[in-house]
Amino acid sequence: MTPIYLDNAATTCVRNEVADKMALILKSTYGNPSSTHSLGRSSKTVLEQCRKRIASHFNVKSSEIIFTSGGTEADNLVLRSAVCDLGVQHIISSKIEHHAVSHTIAAIESTSKVMVSYVNVLKDGTVCMDHLQELLALSNVKTLVSLMHINNEIGTILDLEYVAHLCKKHKALFHSDTVQSVGHYNLDLSLIPIDFLAASAHKFHGPKGIGFAFVRSGLGLQPIITGGAQERGCRAGTESIHDIVGLDTALSIAYQNLESEKQYIQSLKAYFIDRLKAEVSDVGFNGCCDNFEKSTYTLVNVCLPVSTEKTPLFLFQLDLKGIACSKGSACQSGSDSGSHVLREFLSEEALKKPSIRFSFSKYNTKSEIDEVIGVLKDLVLEPA
Repeated sequence: MTPIYLDNAATTCVRNEVADKMALILKSTYGNPSSTHSLGRSSKTVLEQCRKRIASHFNVKSSEIIFTSGGTEADNLVLRSAVCDLGVQHIISSKIEHHAVSHTIAAIESTSKVMVSYVNVLKDGTVCMDHLQELLALSNVKTLVSLMHINNEIGTILDLEYVAHLCKKHKALFHSDTVQSVGHYNLDLSLIPIDFLAASAHKFHGPKGIGFAFVRSGLGLQPIITGGAQERGCRAGTESIHDIVGLDTALSIAYQNLESEKQYIQSLKAYFIDRLKAEVSDVGFNGCCDNFEKSTYTLVNVCLPVSTEKTPLFLFQLDLKGIACSKGSACQSGSDSGSHVLREFLSEEALKKPSIRFSFSKYNTKSEIDEVIGVLKDLVLEPA
Protein backbone atom coordinates (compact mmCIF):
# COMPACT_ATOMS: atom_id res chain seq x y z
CA MET A 1 0.00 0.00 0.00
CA THR A 2 1.44 3.36 -1.08
CA PRO A 3 0.66 6.02 1.56
CA ILE A 4 -1.31 9.07 0.50
CA TYR A 5 -0.11 12.12 2.37
CA LEU A 6 -2.76 14.83 2.79
CA ASP A 7 -1.49 16.41 6.01
CA ASN A 8 0.68 19.15 4.56
CA ALA A 9 -0.68 21.76 6.98
CA ALA A 10 1.01 19.74 9.75
CA THR A 11 4.32 19.41 7.91
CA THR A 12 5.64 19.01 4.39
CA CYS A 13 8.28 16.76 2.89
CA VAL A 14 11.66 18.38 2.32
CA ARG A 15 12.39 19.19 -1.33
CA ASN A 16 15.33 17.25 -2.79
CA GLU A 17 17.10 20.49 -3.68
CA VAL A 18 16.82 21.62 -0.07
CA ALA A 19 18.15 18.35 1.37
CA ASP A 20 21.07 18.36 -1.09
CA LYS A 21 22.03 21.94 -0.19
CA MET A 22 21.82 21.19 3.52
CA ALA A 23 24.02 18.09 3.16
CA LEU A 24 26.64 20.15 1.33
CA ILE A 25 26.66 22.81 4.06
CA LEU A 26 26.93 20.16 6.80
CA LYS A 27 30.10 18.86 5.20
CA SER A 28 31.73 22.12 4.17
CA THR A 29 30.57 25.01 6.36
CA TYR A 30 30.90 23.80 9.92
CA GLY A 31 32.59 26.75 11.64
CA ASN A 32 30.86 28.55 14.49
CA PRO A 33 29.55 31.81 12.97
CA SER A 34 30.56 33.64 16.16
CA SER A 35 34.22 32.58 15.76
CA THR A 36 36.67 35.08 14.27
CA HIS A 37 38.83 32.60 12.33
CA SER A 38 38.30 31.91 8.62
CA LEU A 39 35.98 28.91 9.13
CA GLY A 40 33.83 30.96 11.49
CA ARG A 41 33.79 33.92 9.11
CA SER A 42 32.75 31.61 6.28
CA SER A 43 29.77 30.39 8.30
CA LYS A 44 28.91 33.96 9.27
CA THR A 45 28.93 34.99 5.62
CA VAL A 46 26.55 32.17 4.69
CA LEU A 47 24.30 33.07 7.64
CA GLU A 48 24.01 36.72 6.68
CA GLN A 49 23.51 35.95 3.00
CA CYS A 50 20.56 33.75 3.96
CA ARG A 51 19.16 36.44 6.23
CA LYS A 52 19.44 39.02 3.46
CA ARG A 53 17.68 36.82 0.89
CA ILE A 54 14.88 35.93 3.30
CA ALA A 55 14.36 39.61 4.15
CA SER A 56 14.18 40.46 0.44
CA HIS A 57 11.10 38.25 -0.01
CA PHE A 58 9.22 40.49 2.43
CA ASN A 59 10.83 43.80 1.44
CA VAL A 60 12.29 44.37 4.92
CA LYS A 61 15.74 44.93 6.44
CA SER A 62 17.88 41.85 7.06
CA SER A 63 18.33 43.01 10.66
CA GLU A 64 14.58 42.51 11.16
CA ILE A 65 14.83 38.73 10.61
CA ILE A 66 15.57 36.75 13.81
CA PHE A 67 16.18 33.02 13.39
CA THR A 68 14.39 30.74 15.86
CA SER A 69 13.68 27.03 16.24
CA GLY A 70 10.32 27.53 14.53
CA GLY A 71 7.00 29.33 14.71
CA THR A 72 6.27 28.39 18.32
CA GLU A 73 9.46 29.95 19.61
CA ALA A 74 8.92 33.02 17.43
CA ASP A 75 5.41 33.46 18.86
CA ASN A 76 6.73 33.05 22.41
CA LEU A 77 9.53 35.53 21.81
CA VAL A 78 7.14 38.22 20.63
CA LEU A 79 4.30 37.69 23.10
CA ARG A 80 6.42 37.29 26.21
CA SER A 81 8.78 40.16 25.47
CA ALA A 82 5.89 42.43 24.49
CA VAL A 83 4.52 42.13 28.02
CA CYS A 84 7.78 41.89 29.96
CA ASP A 85 9.82 44.46 28.05
CA LEU A 86 7.62 46.61 25.82
CA GLY A 87 5.03 47.54 28.42
CA VAL A 88 2.02 45.85 26.82
CA GLN A 89 -0.85 45.72 29.32
CA HIS A 90 -3.63 44.48 27.04
CA ILE A 91 -3.57 41.59 24.53
CA ILE A 92 -6.38 41.19 22.00
CA SER A 93 -6.54 37.79 20.33
CA SER A 94 -9.09 35.15 19.30
CA LYS A 95 -10.04 31.72 20.59
CA ILE A 96 -9.23 30.07 17.25
CA GLU A 97 -5.49 30.79 17.34
CA HIS A 98 -2.88 28.05 17.18
CA HIS A 99 -1.91 26.80 20.64
CA ALA A 100 1.53 28.35 20.17
CA VAL A 101 -0.28 31.65 20.63
CA SER A 102 -3.31 30.77 22.79
CA HIS A 103 -1.40 28.70 25.35
CA THR A 104 1.37 31.30 25.54
CA ILE A 105 -1.16 34.07 26.16
CA ALA A 106 -2.82 31.96 28.87
CA ALA A 107 0.55 31.37 30.55
CA ILE A 108 1.37 35.09 30.43
CA GLU A 109 -2.04 35.97 31.83
CA SER A 110 -1.54 33.58 34.76
CA THR A 111 1.76 35.17 35.82
CA SER A 112 1.27 38.85 35.04
CA LYS A 113 -1.30 41.61 35.29
CA VAL A 114 -1.92 41.76 31.56
CA MET A 115 -5.56 41.96 30.46
CA VAL A 116 -6.68 39.61 27.66
CA SER A 117 -9.66 40.19 25.36
CA TYR A 118 -10.99 37.85 22.69
CA VAL A 119 -12.49 38.94 19.38
CA ASN A 120 -15.81 37.32 18.51
CA VAL A 121 -15.70 34.52 15.94
CA LEU A 122 -18.41 34.53 13.27
CA LYS A 123 -20.33 31.48 12.01
CA ASP A 124 -18.03 31.14 9.01
CA GLY A 125 -14.95 30.86 11.24
CA THR A 126 -13.68 34.39 10.62
CA VAL A 127 -12.96 36.94 13.34
CA CYS A 128 -15.38 39.84 13.63
CA MET A 129 -13.70 43.03 12.40
CA ASP A 130 -16.36 45.27 13.96
CA HIS A 131 -15.71 43.71 17.37
CA LEU A 132 -11.95 44.08 16.91
CA GLN A 133 -12.37 47.75 16.15
CA GLU A 134 -14.60 48.13 19.21
CA LEU A 135 -12.02 46.45 21.48
CA LEU A 136 -9.24 48.64 20.13
CA ALA A 137 -11.30 51.82 20.57
CA LEU A 138 -12.08 50.93 24.20
CA SER A 139 -8.49 50.08 25.11
CA ASN A 140 -6.72 52.91 26.95
CA VAL A 141 -3.42 51.12 27.71
CA LYS A 142 -0.60 49.81 25.53
CA THR A 143 -2.14 47.03 23.45
CA LEU A 144 -0.91 44.12 21.33
CA VAL A 145 -3.19 42.40 18.81
CA SER A 146 -2.26 38.80 17.98
CA LEU A 147 -4.29 37.23 15.16
CA MET A 148 -3.12 34.53 12.76
CA HIS A 149 -3.08 35.19 9.03
CA ILE A 150 -4.38 31.78 7.93
CA ASN A 151 -6.09 29.44 10.35
CA ASN A 152 -4.26 26.12 10.43
CA GLU A 153 -7.43 24.05 10.92
CA ILE A 154 -10.08 25.66 8.72
CA GLY A 155 -8.00 27.84 6.41
CA THR A 156 -9.80 31.16 6.90
CA ILE A 157 -7.76 34.15 5.71
CA LEU A 158 -7.41 37.27 7.85
CA ASP A 159 -7.20 40.59 5.99
CA LEU A 160 -3.69 41.23 7.26
CA GLU A 161 -3.32 44.67 5.71
CA TYR A 162 -6.68 45.90 7.06
CA VAL A 163 -5.92 44.72 10.59
CA ALA A 164 -2.40 46.17 10.48
CA HIS A 165 -3.71 49.61 9.50
CA LEU A 166 -6.50 49.36 12.08
CA CYS A 167 -3.90 48.67 14.78
CA LYS A 168 -1.80 51.62 13.61
CA LYS A 169 -4.85 53.85 13.78
CA HIS A 170 -5.36 52.87 17.43
CA LYS A 171 -1.61 52.91 18.24
CA ALA A 172 -1.59 49.17 19.00
CA LEU A 173 1.16 46.69 18.17
CA PHE A 174 0.24 43.90 15.76
CA HIS A 175 1.64 40.34 15.78
CA SER A 176 0.54 37.59 13.41
CA ASP A 177 1.32 33.90 13.33
CA THR A 178 1.92 33.51 9.58
CA VAL A 179 3.17 29.93 9.75
CA GLN A 180 0.50 28.74 7.27
CA SER A 181 1.01 31.61 4.82
CA VAL A 182 4.75 32.29 4.52
CA GLY A 183 5.93 30.47 1.41
CA HIS A 184 2.35 30.26 0.12
CA TYR A 185 1.45 33.96 -0.14
CA ASN A 186 3.40 37.10 -1.00
CA LEU A 187 3.69 39.41 2.01
CA ASP A 188 5.14 42.85 1.29
CA LEU A 189 5.84 44.17 4.77
CA SER A 190 6.82 47.58 3.42
CA LEU A 191 3.12 48.00 2.60
CA ILE A 192 1.63 46.01 5.50
CA PRO A 193 2.52 47.85 8.74
CA ILE A 194 2.70 44.70 10.87
CA ASP A 195 5.13 44.76 13.81
CA PHE A 196 5.85 41.05 14.29
CA LEU A 197 5.28 37.78 12.48
CA ALA A 198 6.29 34.14 12.94
CA ALA A 199 7.27 31.57 10.29
CA SER A 200 8.42 27.96 10.16
CA ALA A 201 10.40 26.25 7.38
CA HIS A 202 8.73 22.85 7.55
CA LYS A 203 5.45 24.31 6.26
CA PHE A 204 6.98 25.09 2.85
CA HIS A 205 9.14 22.01 2.17
CA GLY A 206 12.04 23.02 4.38
CA PRO A 207 13.51 21.31 7.45
CA LYS A 208 11.84 21.06 10.86
CA GLY A 209 13.34 22.89 13.83
CA ILE A 210 14.05 26.20 12.09
CA GLY A 211 11.98 29.32 11.54
CA PHE A 212 12.15 33.04 12.11
CA ALA A 213 10.49 36.01 13.71
CA PHE A 214 10.12 39.27 11.85
CA VAL A 215 10.60 42.11 14.33
CA ARG A 216 10.10 45.66 13.08
CA SER A 217 13.12 47.88 13.78
CA GLY A 218 13.18 50.07 16.85
CA LEU A 219 10.63 48.21 18.96
CA GLY A 220 13.13 47.07 21.61
CA LEU A 221 12.21 43.38 21.78
CA GLN A 222 14.33 41.46 24.31
CA PRO A 223 15.37 37.78 24.25
CA ILE A 224 13.58 34.99 26.12
CA ILE A 225 16.58 32.69 25.54
CA THR A 226 19.70 34.21 27.05
CA GLY A 227 23.36 33.24 27.05
CA GLY A 228 24.97 34.94 24.07
CA ALA A 229 24.64 37.90 21.73
CA GLN A 230 23.59 35.95 18.66
CA GLU A 231 20.73 37.13 16.42
CA ARG A 232 21.26 40.83 17.20
CA GLY A 233 20.97 39.98 20.89
CA CYS A 234 17.39 38.70 20.44
CA ARG A 235 18.06 34.95 20.56
CA ALA A 236 21.08 33.35 22.24
CA GLY A 237 22.58 30.12 20.94
CA THR A 238 24.86 29.08 18.08
CA GLU A 239 22.95 29.35 14.81
CA SER A 240 22.26 26.09 12.94
CA ILE A 241 23.74 27.07 9.58
CA HIS A 242 22.59 24.01 7.63
CA ASP A 243 19.00 24.46 8.86
CA ILE A 244 19.06 28.17 8.01
CA VAL A 245 20.36 27.34 4.54
CA GLY A 246 17.52 24.82 4.24
CA LEU A 247 14.99 27.47 5.25
CA ASP A 248 16.46 29.99 2.80
CA THR A 249 16.57 27.49 -0.08
CA ALA A 250 13.04 26.22 0.53
CA LEU A 251 11.63 29.74 0.77
CA SER A 252 13.40 30.89 -2.39
CA ILE A 253 12.08 27.91 -4.36
CA ALA A 254 8.59 28.40 -2.92
CA TYR A 255 8.45 32.00 -4.09
CA GLN A 256 10.07 31.26 -7.47
CA ASN A 257 7.34 28.69 -8.17
CA LEU A 258 4.55 30.36 -6.23
CA GLU A 259 2.05 31.05 -9.02
CA SER A 260 2.37 27.73 -10.84
CA GLU A 261 2.29 25.65 -7.66
CA LYS A 262 -0.58 27.69 -6.23
CA GLN A 263 -2.61 27.15 -9.39
CA TYR A 264 -1.95 23.41 -9.30
CA ILE A 265 -2.71 22.96 -5.58
CA GLN A 266 -5.84 25.09 -5.90
CA SER A 267 -7.03 22.83 -8.73
CA LEU A 268 -6.53 19.80 -6.46
CA LYS A 269 -8.59 21.42 -3.70
CA ALA A 270 -11.37 22.31 -6.16
CA TYR A 271 -11.33 18.75 -7.53
CA PHE A 272 -11.47 17.30 -4.00
CA ILE A 273 -14.47 19.48 -3.08
CA ASP A 274 -16.36 18.67 -6.30
CA ARG A 275 -15.75 14.93 -6.01
CA LEU A 276 -16.69 14.86 -2.33
CA LYS A 277 -19.95 16.74 -2.95
CA ALA A 278 -20.79 14.33 -5.76
CA GLU A 279 -20.01 11.13 -3.85
CA VAL A 280 -20.93 11.90 -0.22
CA SER A 281 -24.32 13.49 0.33
CA ASP A 282 -24.79 15.86 3.28
CA VAL A 283 -21.05 16.47 3.62
CA GLY A 284 -20.29 19.77 5.35
CA PHE A 285 -17.39 22.18 4.91
CA ASN A 286 -16.34 23.76 8.18
CA GLY A 287 -16.01 27.51 8.31
CA CYS A 288 -15.67 28.84 4.79
CA CYS A 289 -13.01 26.39 3.60
CA ASP A 290 -14.92 25.74 0.35
CA ASN A 291 -14.87 29.47 -0.44
CA PHE A 292 -11.76 30.28 -2.47
CA GLU A 293 -12.01 33.99 -1.67
CA LYS A 294 -12.08 33.60 2.10
CA SER A 295 -10.00 30.45 2.57
CA THR A 296 -6.49 29.30 1.69
CA TYR A 297 -5.95 27.14 -1.40
CA THR A 298 -3.99 24.57 0.64
CA LEU A 299 -6.62 22.84 2.80
CA VAL A 300 -10.21 21.84 3.44
CA ASN A 301 -11.88 20.81 6.70
CA VAL A 302 -14.88 18.56 6.15
CA CYS A 303 -17.65 17.38 8.47
CA LEU A 304 -18.77 13.92 7.44
CA PRO A 305 -22.32 12.54 7.88
CA VAL A 306 -21.35 9.69 10.17
CA SER A 307 -23.05 8.30 13.28
CA THR A 308 -21.68 9.09 16.73
CA GLU A 309 -20.67 5.43 17.16
CA LYS A 310 -18.35 5.52 14.14
CA THR A 311 -16.76 8.90 14.85
CA PRO A 312 -14.02 7.97 17.40
CA LEU A 313 -12.24 5.52 15.06
CA PHE A 314 -12.78 7.35 11.78
CA LEU A 315 -9.29 8.87 11.56
CA PHE A 316 -7.78 5.53 12.59
CA GLN A 317 -9.65 3.78 9.78
CA LEU A 318 -8.28 6.28 7.27
CA ASP A 319 -4.79 5.61 8.60
CA LEU A 320 -5.29 1.87 8.14
CA LYS A 321 -6.13 2.60 4.49
CA GLY A 322 -2.83 4.46 4.14
CA ILE A 323 -4.33 7.95 4.15
CA ALA A 324 -2.51 10.52 6.28
CA CYS A 325 -4.70 13.43 7.35
CA SER A 326 -5.74 14.93 10.67
CA LYS A 327 -8.68 16.11 12.75
CA GLY A 328 -7.04 19.48 13.30
CA SER A 329 -3.66 20.76 14.37
CA ALA A 330 -1.08 17.98 14.58
CA CYS A 331 0.10 19.63 17.79
CA GLN A 332 -3.15 18.67 19.54
CA SER A 333 -4.34 15.65 17.56
CA GLY A 334 -3.55 13.29 20.46
CA SER A 335 -6.08 15.09 22.61
CA ASP A 336 -9.61 13.73 23.10
CA SER A 337 -10.99 17.18 23.80
CA GLY A 338 -11.60 17.88 20.11
CA SER A 339 -10.83 21.00 18.15
CA HIS A 340 -10.86 24.26 20.10
CA VAL A 341 -11.31 26.01 16.74
CA LEU A 342 -14.43 24.13 15.67
CA ARG A 343 -15.97 24.48 19.16
CA GLU A 344 -16.13 28.24 18.62
CA PHE A 345 -18.67 28.11 15.80
CA LEU A 346 -20.02 24.60 15.13
CA SER A 347 -23.26 23.32 16.66
CA GLU A 348 -23.20 20.58 19.29
CA GLU A 349 -24.68 18.15 16.77
CA ALA A 350 -21.98 18.92 14.18
CA LEU A 351 -19.26 18.51 16.80
CA LYS A 352 -20.35 14.89 17.35
CA LYS A 353 -19.51 14.02 13.73
CA PRO A 354 -15.95 13.48 12.46
CA SER A 355 -14.34 16.64 11.10
CA ILE A 356 -11.21 15.90 9.08
CA ARG A 357 -8.61 18.27 7.70
CA PHE A 358 -7.13 17.41 4.30
CA SER A 359 -4.22 19.59 3.19
CA PHE A 360 -2.48 19.49 -0.17
CA SER A 361 0.93 20.11 -1.75
CA LYS A 362 2.54 20.06 -5.20
CA TYR A 363 3.37 16.40 -4.67
CA ASN A 364 -0.28 15.28 -4.52
CA THR A 365 -2.22 14.05 -7.56
CA LYS A 366 -5.82 13.76 -8.75
CA SER A 367 -5.52 9.97 -8.74
CA GLU A 368 -4.70 10.12 -5.02
CA ILE A 369 -7.77 12.26 -4.45
CA ASP A 370 -9.92 9.76 -6.38
CA GLU A 371 -8.67 7.02 -4.08
CA VAL A 372 -9.33 9.07 -0.94
CA ILE A 373 -12.85 9.97 -2.07
CA GLY A 374 -13.56 6.27 -2.68
CA VAL A 375 -12.39 5.36 0.81
CA LEU A 376 -14.42 8.16 2.41
CA LYS A 377 -17.54 7.08 0.53
CA ASP A 378 -17.13 3.48 1.69
CA LEU A 379 -16.53 4.47 5.31
CA VAL A 380 -19.52 6.82 5.39
CA LEU A 381 -21.86 4.19 3.89
CA GLU A 382 -20.44 1.31 5.95
CA PRO A 383 -22.90 0.19 8.69
CA ALA A 384 -21.92 1.06 12.28
